[in-house]
Amino acid sequence: MKTRKLGALEVSEIGFGDMELTPGPYGLGIERPEGLRVIRDAYEQGVRFFDTAEVYGPYLNEELVGEALAPVRDQVKIATKFGFAIDGTNRLDSRPERIRRVVEESLKRLRTDRIDLFYQHRVDPSVPIEDVAGTVKDLIQQGKVLHFGLSEPSATTLRRAHAVQPVTAVQTEYSIIERSVERNGVLDTCEELGVGFVPWGPLGQGFLSGRMDVNVQSTMDQENDLRAHFPRFSPMVMQNNQPIIAFLAKFGAAWGATPAQMALAWLMARKPWIVPIPGTTKIDHLRENLGAVRIELTPTDLRELETGLARLEIYGGRMDANQMAQIGQD
Repeated sequence: MKTRKLGALEVSEIGFGDMELTPGPYGLGIERPEGLRVIRDAYEQGVRFFDTAEVYGPYLNEELVGEALAPVRDQVKIATKFGFAIDGTNRLDSRPERIRRVVEESLKRLRTDRIDLFYQHRVDPSVPIEDVAGTVKDLIQQGKVLHFGLSEPSATTLRRAHAVQPVTAVQTEYSIIERSVERNGVLDTCEELGVGFVPWGPLGQGFLSGRMDVNVQSTMDQENDLRAHFPRFSPMVMQNNQPIIAFLAKFGAAWGATPAQMALAWLMARKPWIVPIPGTTKIDHLRENLGAVRIELTPTDLRELETGLARLEIYGGRMDANQMAQIGQD
């Protein structure tokens, strides 16, 4: 496992998204001992960058990550997030006083004295981004936070925040089937400002693993898995997007690579400051994902991939209207 730079923060070239291990947007998670085992196996396989959030669980995910990584805390970088009210609604709350309270609580749950990367989980339109950045700047000066991040901002919001406190990383959904950051200026702005980029959902929220049946939506937890209501996973869209999986499988045959590995290798080949954070509850899937580091796509490979993908239509939107309403648009 090599390393990459998100701004001035050095991390492993692939990180691990811990969200699925506890109750969260994709279901009820797994038993705690198994969750600990998955995180520790990721570390043993070379992962040194772990992503969590206050809202996952809520709180349970940070506690799990804190326990799993306590013995190796100084060898890893931990990212967590603030910004949801956690009051039974989907309401946002990035008031400075709440940010200051969250950092203290997250430090305790993570069993640490500093947070390596502290993201605003979603941009709160009721709080000026300058106030958010200024609050995190104070926390950095106090040593409680080392780096500032934004999740799902617009390019304009990123610039405004960066002018107050340099942003180390932006986290937004990005994959072969979700490329809006290439069109809305976010990726270009990251490059211009020297900000790292962390794709969440680098496997299309699971679709690009190639393991999902076209009727997968009917098997999802209708109450606890948001994907059960996302257009991307409806039977018709799943069926229409199967040529993407077939293409990745065929293209990856030369490397003996799976569609998931090709999807991750594609992201890493896009820019040296892109660090995907695939998540999973299964160790065999974890190790498959990490196998992507052995695939180093050349510029010629990338052109061939792009040419093939350009012939394929991609169906289905990212998320439902409720979730999309919180994505930076200005």
